[in-house]
Amino acid sequence: ALQPMLDMQEELKAAAGRAKRPVTPAQEDHALARKVENEGAPLLRDVIRTADKVLRNQKRKEVTSAVIEKLSLEYEGMEGQIKDLLHDLERDMVRKMILEEGRRIDGRAFDEVRPIECMVGILPRVHGSALFTRGETQAMVLTTLGTEFDEQKIESIYGDDFRSFILHYNFPPYSVGEARRLGGPGRREIGHGALARRALLPVMPDKEAFGYSVRVVSEILESNGSSSMASVCGGSMSLMDAGVPIKEAVAGVAMGLVSGDGRIAVLTDIIGDEDHYGDMDFKVTGTRDGITALQMDIKMEGISREVMERALEQARVARLFIMDKMDQAISKARPEVSQYAPIILKTEIKPEKIRTVIGPGGKVIKHICSESGARVDVNDEGEITISASDQESAERALAMIEELVKEAEIGKLYMGKVVKITDFGAFVEILPGVDGLIHISQLDRGRVEKVSDVLQEGEKVLVKVLDVDEQGKVRLSRKAALGESLDDVS
Repeated sequence: ALQPMLDMQEELKAAAGRAKRPVTPAQEDHALARKVENEGAPLLRDVIRTADKVLRNQKRKEVTSAVIEKLSLEYEGMEGQIKDLLHDLERDMVRKMILEEGRRIDGRAFDEVRPIECMVGILPRVHGSALFTRGETQAMVLTTLGTEFDEQKIESIYGDDFRSFILHYNFPPYSVGEARRLGGPGRREIGHGALARRALLPVMPDKEAFGYSVRVVSEILESNGSSSMASVCGGSMSLMDAGVPIKEAVAGVAMGLVSGDGRIAVLTDIIGDEDHYGDMDFKVTGTRDGITALQMDIKMEGISREVMERALEQARVARLFIMDKMDQAISKARPEVSQYAPIILKTEIKPEKIRTVIGPGGKVIKHICSESGARVDVNDEGEITISASDQESAERALAMIEELVKEAEIGKLYMGKVVKITDFGAFVEILPGVDGLIHISQLDRGRVEKVSDVLQEGEKVLVKVLDVDEQGKVRLSRKAALGESLDDVS
């Protein structure tokens, strides 16, 4: 899919005809590198075996300060190079420890998942909530249900599109122990949010079956790797807590890779330093039956089929383990949405009745919305969506619409209003927008010479429906309604 764009870039490069600017790499100071290794390696051995992230970072800072202080007289002004050399030394030591000793930074086995804790319903006022904790990574995921008026509008060169499922991923500085200004969403937030949304999208219900728009927000409270996968797991539980009938639960795990000297180690559920020092970050999400999304970042030219198969198998086993933990908190969607969620009612009317519901200049539909407190939307096919903050408002709007679009039923009594007098009868409005004709012969039991002897325009009259033909024309009778009780009026 990317190849056409890559080819176009190469064509533009050739057309420009500019050679690459030569860059001379900095000369490595081998003497300094040896001294940094001699001073730093003994100290870093403890750092790379410290499981706690905060404590490990603190020890790393102390080692850096100690080595810089030790070498400051001989290498004054080269603190930056010393820090870079210590970083590279730690990377090499971590990789060697994994490949040669079979030991990870936090002491786990290669295929072991960090301790997991799952909770749902932690915020009772929101529509759905979940807290997913895996090791030192924690995500609080919230679900909010809206109406179709709350859908996200996507503008593109192909036209406007509307997205009924939105997922926002927030990564505040405090989640990694930092304090800095909060800005707009960056590349990380956008990318991780897109991945988490793609992971959950295949299990979302069809719009016809679940009329709500859904917004999921993942707030990362603590991060030490795989926060996007925590968002997927927490998002799945939060959706179920909100009563969204997802097809299946979804979980995710990040796989890592360390390779060298003909050896490879595939790591399950990598932490931040394993991602940083390793060769691969391979995120796998899915249900018990299959994969919903994949994302791979690698720092090497590629991986073999064998490594890919091993990573997918370890991810499958880990995913099932994680889902077992999630099931202990919530295993299926709640039978009903939150009491605080908006009420959505749907109904259908005949397309020819749309004008009746909307009214001239939208007068009728505006009146319905004003009187009921609900919001009403009518499409060209006659499908009506009513949304309100409470059941009473929604049902009131529905009742008003049903009253407007009622159709005359044969044999039923109606109290109508005379709207027009003719020589052969009277036209009576029995329902909004529904007129019927009382023929002069159906006005009274006796003979009627003139219609105006019995009825006048604007007069209320009780009538019975005799017939409704295929064109919708209604035949009425006043004579047949004489003596009938007003209690039977529709």
